[in-house]
Amino acid sequence: MSGAVTKIDEMTLSGTKDGKISITTVEQPYGPKSESVASIGISLQAGADEPDWKVHIPKANIDAVIEALQEAKKSL
Repeated sequence: MSGAVTKIDEMTLSGTKDGKISITTVEQPYGPKSESVASIGISLQAGADEPDWKVHIPKANIDAVIEALQEAKKSL
């Protein structure tokens, strides 16, 4: 049971024909009193109702995840 979902951004998933990366915030994703999260969804086909994969990142972890992704980008 999740609360309000707010769309932040959506972009094309490189290497796919119709894939998308969607960034949202989700209020109370695990029920009342649960902390809001940032959500990253991956859809392999346009028009999908739900992403094929998604990850929820608590606010307290966002900066560390960004730093780790920047390091990963350097090694690609």
